[in-house]
Amino acid sequence: MRSAPLTPAASSPAPLLRRPRAVGWIAMVLLALGVLPAVLPSYQVSVVTQVLIFSVLAMSIDILAGFAGRTSLGHGAIFGVSSYVAIYWTSTLGGDIWIGIALGILAATALAGVFAALAIRTSGVYFLLLTLALGMIVWGVCLRWTAVTGGENGLRGVGRPAFIADHASFYYAVLIIVAPLTWLMWRLVHSPFGLTLRGIRDSESRMRSLGYNVPLHLFVAFVLSGFFAGVAGGLYVLFNNFVSPSTVQLSQSVSALLMAITGGVGTLLGSFVGAAAIIVLENAISAYTARWLSVLGIAFVLIMIFAPEGVVGRARLLLARRRSRSSKPNHSGG
Repeated sequence: MRSAPLTPAASSPAPLLRRPRAVGWIAMVLLALGVLPAVLPSYQVSVVTQVLIFSVLAMSIDILAGFAGRTSLGHGAIFGVSSYVAIYWTSTLGGDIWIGIALGILAATALAGVFAALAIRTSGVYFLLLTLALGMIVWGVCLRWTAVTGGENGLRGVGRPAFIADHASFYYAVLIIVAPLTWLMWRLVHSPFGLTLRGIRDSESRMRSLGYNVPLHLFVAFVLSGFFAGVAGGLYVLFNNFVSPSTVQLSQSVSALLMAITGGVGTLLGSFVGAAAIIVLENAISAYTARWLSVLGIAFVLIMIFAPEGVVGRARLLLARRRSRSSKPNHSGG
């Protein structure tokens, strides 16, 4: 059964990192990110750090939504479980923060495996609703299991280690982690495994007829995306130093999904654009009005009307059209 609830932006056929121009752009972006703490105030550096963290969460969702045709609303719960385990290990059990983050990522990956085992044989709206229900179960457990989770009061961590305590140092630490993670996810979706996921997205029945084990591929993709969501949750522990049921609730998954859609589903790197747009708008608009969610909603509706492929997806289409026009021979008089 073919199912693709979201329309991915058209992918470029040539590998990105083999183009000199693309490599140059990536180098320029990394250079710009490297000098940001020197030119921005501490608060704005903190906002950019938040963008980097949630970009990883949005990309983990895009692995499924954009390349496998499965849109998950349970990744916010996976993200939050990683945060809960890390903070519980440090604040309640008195353990080391790095071991706590590692355990949190492990717990998130295991939870993703449970979600995957239950959801991979569904597709379309059924996959969406099942992952939503599974996420709501996690939210209910975090809300009611007060002896462990603190209930509505949540849990507060022990703070960041001294060497990344200030905003600039923590920003560089997050950047050093996010950059290779992004490369790993990019390699994943452009590997033969990623091409198989695209085949499942485009025609699941055809991939089955060709002998591919579709459930196994979807299971592995879900677990890997859950691992990346868990890493984002571990970074969020160091960023926010607090976790509560709101960290695992549905709005967390919806926000990350909107980031992926805004940047362009199926572009992967568009998640950075989507995360920056939503987080920066949220911080800028909320300073002037309490109705900032309405403004974000209007902005999202406009994007869906005028750029349903997302910002990066629309830019790719316009660039492809421009190249197509320039490559046509000029038959005008002469």
